[in-house]
Amino acid sequence: MHSGKTNILFNGTVFTISFALILNLFGVDVPYLNKFSSEITLIIEKVWSGILLAILSVALLHIIPSRLVLSALGVDKGKLNRVWRAVTAGVLMDMCSQGILLIGMKLYKQGATIGQVMAFLIATPWNSFSLLMILITMIGVTWTLIFTLLTIMVAMCVGYIFEVLVEKGILPSNPNKPEVILKKDFMPELRKFAQTRPFTLPKIWDSLKLNFAESKMILKWVFLGIIIAALVRASIPIKTFETIFGPSMEGLGLTLVLTILLEICSEGASPIAADFLARAKAPGNSFVFLMGGITTDYTEVLALRQTTKSWKISLFLPLLSLPLVILIAIILNVWGGTPLVNLSI
Repeated sequence: MHSGKTNILFNGTVFTISFALILNLFGVDVPYLNKFSSEITLIIEKVWSGILLAILSVALLHIIPSRLVLSALGVDKGKLNRVWRAVTAGVLMDMCSQGILLIGMKLYKQGATIGQVMAFLIATPWNSFSLLMILITMIGVTWTLIFTLLTIMVAMCVGYIFEVLVEKGILPSNPNKPEVILKKDFMPELRKFAQTRPFTLPKIWDSLKLNFAESKMILKWVFLGIIIAALVRASIPIKTFETIFGPSMEGLGLTLVLTILLEICSEGASPIAADFLARAKAPGNSFVFLMGGITTDYTEVLALRQTTKSWKISLFLPLLSLPLVILIAIILNVWGGTPLVNLSI
């Protein structure tokens, strides 16, 4: 059933984008669609290379076994160390936000600390290699790196605060005992993996073929985000867009409301977030749109409640992360003037 829904959305978005590209390519004059098809073409011209690199990077990452990533968590390390390891593991897990949520809940059941789970969820999913490649083509290396580093900082801060709150007894600790895989040392696991000679051409080719089918789960949301971004560009003049979603407190507030109402997953959010930066000259709004869904997603809150059996833990995720995201967004909007916004090298 899930596969059927995935195919419907994937095929529908591919058809819409292909139709718009054909209209633009042959100069077909269709009322109300000319501007839309033109905007679709402009976006695709920017992101096509990022999408190809994304598929390749995910194929390479899929060769890496999950046991290697999990062994990097180190639940028996110090608070800061284990939170950092969870953030690193999150960045290495390249999949859609729904998949990341399932893995996060599984990690909790396997004995990962609640701070690690929160850091893992925040550090992913838009920080995955595939979306980083796409974002680079849309907003440039500079802003992509800035957003990535800020996301890692948020994940580290929130994860560490959760660890402290558990240590002080304000939040309940994880009753699940850590499984063996979470206690294994990373380097021996890495050496064992390297001995298998994982990155041979046949293995990479097999992974590419497998990943092309699996990448539909991510690409359908990327394509949906492109369509929404093109519709916004075609229907809202740039001056109006700058006024409504500009780098002001009102613009930031409207962006946050839009983020909560849309509840679009991170893959679909990326093209829209790029527009807040490129068209509205509001890097803070762009950051909020990327991060707001992660920190306010009701499905994430409900999944945490279901898994941890604690409303307190689940509600502390938006309570701790959202104010930090908004503070960073305000600073970005004040600091990120037009010269820096235009920096896309």
